[in-house]
Amino acid sequence: MSTDTLTPNGQATKRNFKDEFESPDFYQIDDLLTEEHKLIRSSIRDFVKKEITPYIEDWTEKNHFPSEMVRKFGEIGAFGPTVPETYGGGGLDYISYGLIMQEIERGDSGMRSTASVQGSLVMHPIYAYGSEEQKKKYLPKLASGEMLGCFGLTEPNHGSNPSGMETNFKDMGDHYLLNGAKMWISNAPQADIAVVWAKNEEGRIKGLIVERGMEGFSTPETHGKWSLRASCTGELVFSDVKVPKENMLPGKDGLGAPMGCLDKARYGIAWGAIGAAMDCYESARRYAAERIQFGKPIGSFQLIQKKLSEMLTEITKAQLLNWKLGKMMDEGKATTAQISLAKRNNVAIALEIAREARQIHGGMGITGEYPMMRHMMNLESVVTYEGTHDIHLLILGAEITGIPAFG
Repeated sequence: MSTDTLTPNGQATKRNFKDEFESPDFYQIDDLLTEEHKLIRSSIRDFVKKEITPYIEDWTEKNHFPSEMVRKFGEIGAFGPTVPETYGGGGLDYISYGLIMQEIERGDSGMRSTASVQGSLVMHPIYAYGSEEQKKKYLPKLASGEMLGCFGLTEPNHGSNPSGMETNFKDMGDHYLLNGAKMWISNAPQADIAVVWAKNEEGRIKGLIVERGMEGFSTPETHGKWSLRASCTGELVFSDVKVPKENMLPGKDGLGAPMGCLDKARYGIAWGAIGAAMDCYESARRYAAERIQFGKPIGSFQLIQKKLSEMLTEITKAQLLNWKLGKMMDEGKATTAQISLAKRNNVAIALEIAREARQIHGGMGITGEYPMMRHMMNLESVVTYEGTHDIHLLILGAEITGIPAFG
């Protein structure tokens, strides 16, 4: 496929191919969606076909984060779609949010990460835990893409055990003094604000909004990634950062506050991962019909049909799982353990589908001509972040037995 057209900013070449993706719907799950759901999905799908898939292989190869996408995501309502319209959000339900994440991650997991961090991990805590002044100050600009945010929880010494965080702040009378570091933070190098979780002098976890430009606050970029290469990742470093007292989130504290944000992000990931799986499946299905070996299409061989059948089965199961979980989210009934089950299952099957689809493509599957290797590399991050594959097992295990196996 040729790469002969430059984007307006000159950062990436455009692949000369037609993106004809349509998602599989073997169990007629579209019958469960409203007309608004389908319209939202269609508009985001068209956006991805125009703005992401023609450029994503080049962005990935160059390890380039297309910052112009932030404004574009804002324009199509991908940031904070469940936040009320009063604050610039879409006022949509959780199935709509899931469909948006599914379509964006069909384009690329890194692109979906940018959107879901902004919506679930930055806008949600400000909306759910913030003051009215904070909501009015930040949410409309985050929703429009005028501002980019990030979420500071993971630390160099504390990944799966966030309660052990060392980042801390002291009350200095007219401000707080923040010290510490966070790492593996999506959006950090280009973020205008960071929602940072830190311990006060009594050891209680609180949320603080830290703005770029505050003295002592830096965001060094993480280099050498083989995954999420079209997403920007970095650290948050705080060295005696003076944070105004009005920047503390007043509505909730304790570990439950950031974990509530992670529930929203994990829900979006459960939908997003299936977008990546669908892309791999569709590519494999088309390739199997076109690739001739031994005088006939490889899709005529039993082992290829077995792989495609298993892919479609797992995608269909995950679609039903997501729909039911979305209904429970809308009713306020979804539990952390239920969300964990979906995140863990759907990312795992997406990874397996990417690997099987790569095999169907043979040697061509390792090239940027097809999406599987990029999805596979991305999903290796997705299976780890927002709770590792094994941590989600333990969350379920604690729910089943009533006995926590960690902490």
